[in-house]
Amino acid sequence: MPKPEILQVGPYPEWDQVPLDQAYTMHRFFTTASPASFLTEHGHAIRGIATRGELGAGREMIEACPNLEIIAVYGVGYDTVDLDACRERSVRVTNTPDVLTRDVADLGVAMMLCQARGMIGAEAWVRSGNWVRMGLYPLKRRVHDSKAGVLGLGRIGREVARRLAGFDMKIAYSDLAPKDCTTDWTFIADPVELARHSDYLFVTLAASEETRRIVGREVIEAVGPEGMVINISRSSNIDEAALLDALESGALGSAALDVFEGEPDLNPRFLKLENVLLQPHHASGTVETRKAMGKLVRDNMAAHFDGRPLLTPVL
Repeated sequence: MPKPEILQVGPYPEWDQVPLDQAYTMHRFFTTASPASFLTEHGHAIRGIATRGELGAGREMIEACPNLEIIAVYGVGYDTVDLDACRERSVRVTNTPDVLTRDVADLGVAMMLCQARGMIGAEAWVRSGNWVRMGLYPLKRRVHDSKAGVLGLGRIGREVARRLAGFDMKIAYSDLAPKDCTTDWTFIADPVELARHSDYLFVTLAASEETRRIVGREVIEAVGPEGMVINISRSSNIDEAALLDALESGALGSAALDVFEGEPDLNPRFLKLENVLLQPHHASGTVETRKAMGKLVRDNMAAHFDGRPLLTPVL
């Protein structure tokens, strides 16, 4: 029996690529010189799409594969997959939630600590000889006992809040409705009011058209000139132009960001700022988590082609 043919949108680590190549006929879409010609020639044979959260699968790609059955996303976010096109064609969609939740939360908290305590600049201070020549590094800001806001108390937001509680931070959150929390976390429905509460505002909500630029100018300025915005969700959740304006003017104290519009080709204005910590979209970037993500992609695809229930269905 011929192996199912899969359109692979982006590269995977070898530990995923080898078993995928063994189980399927993998078409490496990311290596083709002419994507349109490739889809015209091979689209009819494609039964599955293996993609990554930031790459997704648009309507044009989906429509070019008339026999498409499943899209397996390597990542928790699926906002880059055209779900309407999938619904119209009864295409199943899966993602990889839970396995990356704690790593993403870890990095978010680490980013807060790193930026609040000026650790990048402090290391440069030592290496440059400034410690010897100029003395102690300039004072930075305390984290413990401060106020934290978590915008989106889903899987990742909850794990972030749990970690922040260990620093004795006063935690508030926004979501569609109050969550069942056996804690003293405070629900604040309005993102602007949450921002006013927050010394450190974490953006952890899932991306959608409804959340697009939910962290706009009013929210950013409500965090204030002493506050920090930390984004470990999607770039679309923040008005990047407003964020840059506020960082440049001092209306916002600082930011720590793992995601950007048009990444990896981010806005050069970021590179001129000293009050922003820039990370290369690697919140899930540990060996353990990436192996678990790849396995879940493969397990979902195997379940589909074996006629078994999907492990983590989106559609």
